[in-house]
Amino acid sequence: MKNNAILLLSAPDQKGIVHAVTDFLLKNDGNVVDIDQHVDLDNQLFFMRVEWELSGFRIPHDKIGEYFQTLVGNKFQIQSTLYFTQKRPRLAIFVSKYSHCLHDILSRYQSGEWDVEIPFIISNHQKLSSIIENYNIPFHHIPVTKDTKAIQERKQLELLESNNIDFVVLARYMQILSDDFVSQFPNKVINIHHSSLPAFVGANPYKAAFDRGVKFMGATAHYVTADLDEGPIIAQDITPITHRDNISDMKRKGRDIEKIVLAKAIWSHINHNVIVHGNKTVVFE
Repeated sequence: MKNNAILLLSAPDQKGIVHAVTDFLLKNDGNVVDIDQHVDLDNQLFFMRVEWELSGFRIPHDKIGEYFQTLVGNKFQIQSTLYFTQKRPRLAIFVSKYSHCLHDILSRYQSGEWDVEIPFIISNHQKLSSIIENYNIPFHHIPVTKDTKAIQERKQLELLESNNIDFVVLARYMQILSDDFVSQFPNKVINIHHSSLPAFVGANPYKAAFDRGVKFMGATAHYVTADLDEGPIIAQDITPITHRDNISDMKRKGRDIEKIVLAKAIWSHINHNVIVHGNKTVVFE
């Protein structure tokens, strides 16, 4: 595993930020291995991601953030977040009855494609328990009803806290999280839904889309906020639909694009490529 640090920062756009950041690293013997930046001209905002090697870096790990803010950040009104690549992100998965996103996540996890830990998986149904058991990951069945929602969410939050979970993925978890739950994990809960929403709502959106003769199906992965399905978007994509596709074809293509888009979002998150500003994101590829 790489022994690097990653700094994500945003600030009002102004001259000298790039020089100040790189000079701070150079003076402390930091070897930059990746750097990217973006200027939002409409709002005069500057965003940056910089990664450097910690081997030989003069500042102790637990003091880097403090030193950076004192020597650089305060001068430029920088908001920053520091990450270390040797800290493996701890992911909790929430799922209901649909298995396609769960299978994809677990396959990438088991193959080592994603360097994450999955301490447990939560579901409000028992249907997928046998799949999860095959991966030797603890499974928690926490059914949720309108009357028990508050109590069950407290159980979920206790599990997240006691296991030091860094972020949550809703792998087609068919429950709406409360505002209280979301507020405790700001920009740390990732959801996936098909992009037929909100145009085609209801119990059977695929039939509604089929009846309308749509020419593409898509998916959106976003951070969860109190506004349902309207949080900051991390990744989106589409797949074409033709007149030859029936409803079953559309559902199959929909499942495929959901897996791909959710995987893109998780990859961006675990590699610390995402800066959230307001209800938008800057995603460094």
